[in-house]
Amino acid sequence: MKRVLTALALIVVTVLALQAQAGGPRYKVDADWPKRPLPNKWFFGGITGLDVDSNDNIWVLSRPADLDETENYATLKPATAECCIAAPTIVAFNPAGDVIASFSAQQGHGMVVDRQGNVWIGSDRVRKYTRDGKQIGEIGRVPENQPPGKDVEGVKAFRTKYPPTTPLIVGGLEELRTDDDRKEIYVIDSYLGGRVLVYDMDTMQLKRGWGAYGKPLAEISTTTGGQYNPKEPAKDFLGHVTLNVARDGTVYAADRPSNRIQVYTREGKYLKEFFIATETLDRGSAGGVAFSADPQQRYMFISDIQNNTIWILNRQDGKLLSRIGSTGNWAGQFHGLHMIATDSKGNIFTGEVQAGERVQKFVPVN
Repeated sequence: MKRVLTALALIVVTVLALQAQAGGPRYKVDADWPKRPLPNKWFFGGITGLDVDSNDNIWVLSRPADLDETENYATLKPATAECCIAAPTIVAFNPAGDVIASFSAQQGHGMVVDRQGNVWIGSDRVRKYTRDGKQIGEIGRVPENQPPGKDVEGVKAFRTKYPPTTPLIVGGLEELRTDDDRKEIYVIDSYLGGRVLVYDMDTMQLKRGWGAYGKPLAEISTTTGGQYNPKEPAKDFLGHVTLNVARDGTVYAADRPSNRIQVYTREGKYLKEFFIATETLDRGSAGGVAFSADPQQRYMFISDIQNNTIWILNRQDGKLLSRIGSTGNWAGQFHGLHMIATDSKGNIFTGEVQAGERVQKFVPVN
């Protein structure tokens, strides 16, 4: 009986997958990208930032400190094997998969390359670098960290000292994205569940910001810490918020633990929200946001770290059209799917943490 039920379950899952794929674009993994082996015995740690620049070069931010005792033999004294050495924090590939640039910087979370080729990295603050690694600017953070949650009075005092309107970075950095036409950079920190902060790219000064449902910064609750409830969406972000700006100026923010994507104008006016894989718990299903290459950007791609799949949605109404990948270690599968980006040819690039620690390329087949 157990085998029959398992077989039936597999049939149901397969049918659902085929139904989801019926109306959407299809992709296949390019297992030959990037070119391997990487130079200098490099080995990636977890991929915590990914972006495609205006020349379709792919920029990767990784965590060198992630390498464990099975991955760093070449760094031991004496070396016990020929491999490996942690790759620089930033590595860039051309479309063919060759390494074309690299530099070491403080590892972090969230990265974007602007139209001028400057690389912005989110670590304890936002740092701006030239493509060869020279720091040329930064958006600062407050000089102290919030006390641990068990220190209730300390947390309360910290949040009084640094209200939601604080113009500096307060929590950990989650995402960076630029709107080059307006010379603005969108920064998401994790403070109070998540704040969308929009800075001037030249002056590094805060211009505006908002929370879930477009509420002004001043109205973000300072008593956050809610749990995901599929029957009652949270009034504030629940953490690990990522974001991207479409060509038409609409802003899409993915609140990962809430399994939702909220849509705003550039000024922060709330327009609508979509929910995806609402049964997903723990880290949630709504990770990174990327768009298709067609002029209308009809499709939206959402990386899901919990289900290890890419959800493909109709951008206008959030309808699920198809999906790419499943949990596993083979090419085209994911183990810790974390980051996602697209190029001008319609290719999708992904970055993994956990046991994945790699970048993959998916090419359209229809």
